[in-house]
Amino acid sequence: MSTTTASSKPQKLHTSLTGWRWVSEVGWRHVVGVLVIIYCVVPLLYVLSVSLVPNATLTGSNQLFTSFSADNYIALGQRNGGQYWNWIVNSLIVSSITAVGTVLMGAAAAYAFSRFRFRGRRGTLTFLLLVQMFPQMLAFVALYLLLLGIQDVFPIIGLNSKLGLVAVYLGGALGSNTFLLYGFFNSIPRELDEAAMIDGCSHSQTFWTIIMPLVLPVLAVVSLLSFISSFGDFVIAKVVLQQPDQFTLAVGMFNWASDERNAPWGVFAAGAVVAAIPVIALFQHLQKYIVSGLTAGAVKG
Repeated sequence: MSTTTASSKPQKLHTSLTGWRWVSEVGWRHVVGVLVIIYCVVPLLYVLSVSLVPNATLTGSNQLFTSFSADNYIALGQRNGGQYWNWIVNSLIVSSITAVGTVLMGAAAAYAFSRFRFRGRRGTLTFLLLVQMFPQMLAFVALYLLLLGIQDVFPIIGLNSKLGLVAVYLGGALGSNTFLLYGFFNSIPRELDEAAMIDGCSHSQTFWTIIMPLVLPVLAVVSLLSFISSFGDFVIAKVVLQQPDQFTLAVGMFNWASDERNAPWGVFAAGAVVAAIPVIALFQHLQKYIVSGLTAGAVKG
């Protein structure tokens, strides 16, 4: 009886902190979290507010949500003959093909390095790692001259071509993605491959039916990162694409903001808001794979 009465009393947690000790050990984390949220959210609210202000200016729209109008969103389809929607379609085409191609090329390379032993394997892996050390800025002149030369032979993948831009993206991302997927492929037991071979599967059947479903989380992460990076890229796209009808969204909208005295900041902000929708939708669709894919690819090697 006495034991039941003692157990029914609320027990004070020995780990509970109060006063300055709570502030020094726990409270500062809340402060940092709030500051980070403010740092991230305020620019987004500012862009959304400017997109709703007709004839908005860069310095005259500091008060948030003082007016609401859809004029800037309507102007997206009217300015420059409606080229904005052509640019966003170009960006979706380039980014989608790049994301799919990156996954296929990276998965095939990682599977080969993980499962096969051949001469030059270790040297090739080291070379891929070293190539990633150099910034892409060093390759701009070489890329321009290379695509200019290819244009005379194969115009479809030369300068001012969306397919040429996709080829540049695929080549630039192959090394890092191969390393990311290589670590994940190594975590899958080889016994699965051997069991599949005993059952009569070829290497391609093992790759597509056994391995690929197991690495789906990291494939989702790679495709998402590839889509986002290519969708928002400006520098490489500016070097490759020369004519407005071939521009991606970043290159096209840069022309709107290049002259800060006459730039249509309201239309520019509305275009930025609309451009964020495909990325947010894809992120939400693949969210369930992101945490497991990033952590697994980061710690297993």
